[in-house]
Amino acid sequence: MTMLLTDADVAAGLDAPTAVAAMRAALLAAHHGRLVAPPRATTPLDGGRLVFTAGRLGDEWYGYRSYDTFGRTGSEQLVVLHEAETGRIRAIAVGSEIGSRRTGAIGGVAVDALARPEAATLAVIGAGGQAWTQVWAAASVRRLREVRVYCRTAARGELFAARVRAELDVPARVATGAAAAVRDADVVVLATTSATPVIGAADLAPGAHVNAVGFKQQGRAEFGTDLLDRAEVLVTDAPEQVGGYDPPMLAAVPPHRDRLVPLGAVLAGAAPARTRPEQVSLFCSLGLAGTEVFLLDRLARATVRT
Repeated sequence: MTMLLTDADVAAGLDAPTAVAAMRAALLAAHHGRLVAPPRATTPLDGGRLVFTAGRLGDEWYGYRSYDTFGRTGSEQLVVLHEAETGRIRAIAVGSEIGSRRTGAIGGVAVDALARPEAATLAVIGAGGQAWTQVWAAASVRRLREVRVYCRTAARGELFAARVRAELDVPARVATGAAAAVRDADVVVLATTSATPVIGAADLAPGAHVNAVGFKQQGRAEFGTDLLDRAEVLVTDAPEQVGGYDPPMLAAVPPHRDRLVPLGAVLAGAAPARTRPEQVSLFCSLGLAGTEVFLLDRLARATVRT
C-alpha cells in the first residue's frame, strides 16, 4: 500500500541529524554519478507555472516533486517516490514541509563543511519557514551559543526567537537591524523574499560563513556582488541548475562562475573548503533535484521500521 505523509507526519518523523545525514549522502551520490539530478523543468500556464524536479538513485528508486507559482494560499506541493524495479508508488508526501526541511538540511551540510569548526553564533535574516529549517539544521552540526534574528516584522522575529529557545534550547534574541544581527556572527543565514541586498559584505566578520537561500539573480537578489567578491570560497549544491535562471544567477557570470564549486565535490574531497580561518565562505542554495525524493525515501523507510 502506498504510504501517504502529511506535513505533520514529516515534522514528527524527521529530526535534524537524520535529515542532514540524508542530504550529505544525496550530495555525495550526485557527485559520484549515482543520483541523477537534472535541472528543474517548468511548464508555463495561464497566470503561473508548474515546476518539476526529478531524480533517480541507481536501481533503487526514482521520483519527482511538483509545485506551482500561482501564489494561492492553499497551494500544496507533492513529492512522489517510485520503486525503480516495479514502478510502484511507494510513498507520497503532500505539503511544503519535506521541501523546506530538505533545503534546511542541505544548508546544514554546507555549514558543517564550510563554517569554522568552532562556529557558535548564528545570525538569521528572515523569520519564515525556510529560515527556521536552516537554523534547525545548523544547530545539529554546530554547538550554537546564540542565535540572532532580524525580521522586518518585529513580532514575527520575537516568535522566531522564542521558537529557537523552546525547540532547540539555544539562546536567541531579536536584533535591531540586519547589519547588527550579522556583526561578528560566525554563521549567517539569508532567508528572505527581498529582491534587494539586505546586508553588505562589509557587515561580515572575517571567517564568517553565509548560507544564501533567497533570491540570487541579477536585478533580484538578497545580496550583492560585493559579497561574491569577498567570498574566497564559493559553493552551490546544484551546479546543473546554475545556468537555468532568467535573469542569470549572480554567480553564474564571470568572474564568479569559474570559482563556483559543487558542495558534493567539497564533501568528497575533490574541491577545497576553507583553507584559512579568516576566509569568508558563501553557499548559494539552489535545490539539488531529487533530494526531496531522497529524503522521502529515508523517511518512508524509518516509518516502516517503527
